Amino acid sequence: MLTSLSIRNVVLIEALDLDFHAGLTALTGETGAGKSIILDALGMATGARSDKALVRAGSENAMCVASFEVSPTHDIWPILAEFGISADPAEDILLRRTIRADGRSKAYINDQPASVKLLSAAGRTLLEVHGQHDGRGLMDASQHIIMLDKYGDYKGDIDACAASFERFKLAGKRLEELREASQRAADDRDFYEHSIAELDRLDPKEGEEEDLAARRRFLQSAESVVTELDAAQQALGEGGAFEARLATALRGLERVQSKLGLQQGKAGQSEVGQNGGEQNAGVQNTGVQNTGPQNTETQSAAYNSLIKAIGAMERAIIETEEARASIEDCARLFDADPSALNMAEERLFSLRAAARKYNTAITQLPAIRVKFAQHLFDIDNSEEALAKAEAEFSKAQTAYDKAAARLTKSRKAAAKTLDMAVMAELPALRMEKARFETHISAGKDSAAGCDAVQFTVSTNPGTPIGPLDKIASGGEMSRFALAIKVALAGDNEMSLIFDEVDQGVGGAVADAVGKRLSKLAKAAQVLVVTHSPQVAASANEQFLIRKSAIGDKTITQVTPLQAYAREEEIARMLSGEIITEEARAAARQLMGLT
Repeated sequence: MLTSLSIRNVVLIEALDLDFHAGLTALTGETGAGKSIILDALGMATGARSDKALVRAGSENAMCVASFEVSPTHDIWPILAEFGISADPAEDILLRRTIRADGRSKAYINDQPASVKLLSAAGRTLLEVHGQHDGRGLMDASQHIIMLDKYGDYKGDIDACAASFERFKLAGKRLEELREASQRAADDRDFYEHSIAELDRLDPKEGEEEDLAARRRFLQSAESVVTELDAAQQALGEGGAFEARLATALRGLERVQSKLGLQQGKAGQSEVGQNGGEQNAGVQNTGVQNTGPQNTETQSAAYNSLIKAIGAMERAIIETEEARASIEDCARLFDADPSALNMAEERLFSLRAAARKYNTAITQLPAIRVKFAQHLFDIDNSEEALAKAEAEFSKAQTAYDKAAARLTKSRKAAAKTLDMAVMAELPALRMEKARFETHISAGKDSAAGCDAVQFTVSTNPGTPIGPLDKIASGGEMSRFALAIKVALAGDNEMSLIFDEVDQGVGGAVADAVGKRLSKLAKAAQVLVVTHSPQVAASANEQFLIRKSAIGDKTITQVTPLQAYAREEEIARMLSGEIITEEARAAARQLMGLT
């Protein structure tokens, strides 16, 4: 339901903010006052074709904002979700559009940028306009099948047809793929067989690329490593020369150890003698120098240091031998296979070349091999698979044809009922000689079936029946739309606008138009642009549209009418410029106030 409309700088409207409510709203005013501007502004906000002619003279741009209250099940939600427009179901949907004086325009839904095409798609679910100059509503033949389907009680048939069409489409796609694959089979077989053989020879292993890259870096550094190893071996001397020198030094230290050990023993005996006191008195030194306590400590420290040196020397010989052996082992690793670097590089480059060839990573080469094997298997079994796919396609097509035929049958039954309901409404609308028929013909297969639906009319006896938008005049179009909408009945989540539905009628016919609009407004919000006092009197609320000159500017103003002001406007519509008491009395009678 349309809840509000804000207009800025559109033709003669400088600034206008209107609030709308449920029920029937009449827009009245003298010819040329600007009633069509309101419709143009609504069309602009909801994505209808608009151009720079709508921009008020002297303004940089025109802007219209329409606010709609919608239910959580409204048709607009899937559209917004598809295009990523966020919205809160508890809040109104805002459609906004601006047009610059140079003709460029911008569209927004809930203040989020949108294309005019998206704005129009959203607007079509919210607003339906019926008038001679509007390309929406009944003028849009693509909407006729939607209207008929909403009228008919066959949603199960619609859903079944959509589901069977999806299966039919998938089966057709699979069959087409297999047929194309069969045509390419000879060339593809050679390719897959060659590729599988190549990948089998290559036989890539998990983690091999990283291992080869690391080995390549290791082997690339071999030359400098071998040089350093040779230098280390030379420093240690050939044939164990370094160990021999260490051994010679060790033997010298061992001889020193023997001497120091002997002297240490004698020093200990001398010390015992001294401690004997008088027992050793008078005994002469026989050539060995007598040592005192201080010399004994020095000899002991020297002996201990020598023992440590001997131990270190023995360990050095052992460590040197181990170091020499390890260096020799390391050198042998580098010298074992001179071609190792070439082999590693060739393997690595072969893997990378295969990955480039098949446009994948080296780690995915095994998966590519499996994929090619599956393709080759499909080729080998293509005849069987193709026959199976053809059978599935035929089965799906038969199922779809049956579902579409059921839907067509339901549509034709609903069309007859709709035609009778519309025809029943026409006499009261002064169209008793007109005919209305829902024409159903063969169309393109789709999820909605294989029908093309078009509303056709004949306005006078003897004239051929034809498309509604080609045969009916402006006023007739609006009255046909009214009859169709009344016949469709039921809840309608779209706001309906009727432009000049009372054109060329008056009296009892205008009263019938008003009553039908009022009836329709119980199920949907209805706005009507009218010159008929009978139609205006049937409305729940009324807006007066008039043109005024303020200084050197002409502007259109819209005023909500209440009580007495509304009575005066309907009286003016009855009597003209001079409002008589008789006109006021007639206005009150039309409004049901007497």
